[in-house]
Amino acid sequence: MSTTPPPIVTALTAASARATRPAALQYIVIEGPIGAGKTAFAKRLAERWSMQTLFESNADNPFLERVYRDTAPSSHALAAQLHIALQREQLSRDVAARREAGVPLVTNFLAERNDLFARLTLAEDELPLYRALASRLTSSAPLPDLVVYLQASPEALYARIQKRALPRELPVSSAFLRALCDSYNDFFYHYDHAPVLTVGAEHLDLPGSDADLALVAERIETMRGRKESFVKGTSL
Repeated sequence: MSTTPPPIVTALTAASARATRPAALQYIVIEGPIGAGKTAFAKRLAERWSMQTLFESNADNPFLERVYRDTAPSSHALAAQLHIALQREQLSRDVAARREAGVPLVTNFLAERNDLFARLTLAEDELPLYRALASRLTSSAPLPDLVVYLQASPEALYARIQKRALPRELPVSSAFLRALCDSYNDFFYHYDHAPVLTVGAEHLDLPGSDADLALVAERIETMRGRKESFVKGTSL
């Protein structure tokens, strides 16, 4: 009698194999500008690979909507940025505790890019003050095993923000998004503390498409270099 399993079992076995997280990836950070879809993607990747999640939430920041609404520099920018820094310091402690306990983890923030938003929103005389205060909030989070940077054009991000219509995000201008995208691109061009996979998220439906989720997950699984890129429909 043949011991070959029926085709449906073979297919299920193959699907399970594809959903197995690489053993070296115990701590993954999903990053990107507002509207890139980092939290939604992080949730789905964590579910696929049986990992826990720990998320930064801008909804908890009472100053951020005012910053988006004001012409830069905003009088609320320093308060907003300090709120972010304090939240990330606590989250970094939580990351360190979970990693020490051996918990596989996906987050949507990288503490090392704290300064990125501050440079865009703070007045010139406020930035040194913020940096002096933020330097006292030493991040205790370990370096991630991988950073996935979700990259998209300012136009695509603006369209997504308008579509999801969250009141705190609607004041974000296209000009601010252009500056934000430039800052993210520059940051990750120079970032070398952990491997980075840059994913062209503009033509992916990571929150809703199982096929797109599988494409990115499989690209992560086959990543070998310190810096690589993935754009759907290309050989990158």
